[in-house]
Amino acid sequence: MIPRVRLRQSLKAVKLGYLLCLAAELAIGIYWIAERPASDVPLWAPMLVPMAFALFIAIRHIRRRMTLITVAGDHVRYEFGLAGKTTRTVELMKVQDVSVHQTLGQRLLNIGDISLETAGVHSPIVMTSIDNPHVAAEYILKMAHAAAKQTP
Repeated sequence: MIPRVRLRQSLKAVKLGYLLCLAAELAIGIYWIAERPASDVPLWAPMLVPMAFALFIAIRHIRRRMTLITVAGDHVRYEFGLAGKTTRTVELMKVQDVSVHQTLGQRLLNIGDISLETAGVHSPIVMTSIDNPHVAAEYILKMAHAAAKQTP
């Protein structure tokens, strides 16, 4: 029996974005209190810029949470979408290759993109920004080989 594994996109970049927005809010607040600008601009006005960035980060956060690869039993299921959901299911034994692509920034954060090449399907299953991508890729490939050996 193959254990069920769920892979989601990393939230490291999202957390960093939230942290930068918070730091910008604090910096604006401290500057506003310390310097007391002579203009009639209220404090909330410059605070809107980091809040707008935080909104974009929140949208990205939601999108990342709505993308999932599940390796269970004898299949791999790729799901994405919030209101409308798209699901792609492939037999685990048909997985032929699992590739990892990392940019320099991704390597520094130990995240990367995984691409699953399957027999009989023209487009690969690609999931971006996975934590520990090499470990995940090796695991999926190992399970694919085990599933292929179990099939008579």
